[in-house]
Order: sequence, then structure tokens, then C-alpha cells
Amino acid sequence: MPWAQVSDLKGWKNEAAQYYNITAIPSNFLLDSDGKVVARNLRGADLEKELAKLLNK
Repeated sequence: MPWAQVSDLKGWKNEAAQYYNITAIPSNFLLDSDGKVVARNLRGADLEKELAKLLNK
């Protein structure tokens, strides 16, 4: 897969899951150019709209 995968085999007690409050799979996070989380769990038209905003800055 061309994206980063995170697992330490601790299930929901995984450090990344705890830090980002992941409670379901799949979860996705949209990051800005500085690596800041600007949105999460967007799909379809909502994802396209947010991407357009970020790419047009």
C-alpha cells in the first residue's frame, strides 16, 4: 500500500489509536502541508471539497 501503516498489535490500546482517538476502521486523516490534521473521516464530496480548499491556497 502506498500509504503509511501503523500497528503494534495492541488493538485499540495502540499508541496511535489512543493519540488520534481512532475508534473505527477505516479511519482517515487529512493533513495540511505542515502535517497538521485539518479533517478526519471525510469521504466522497466532502473529501473532494476539503482537498480543493487545501490545494487552492
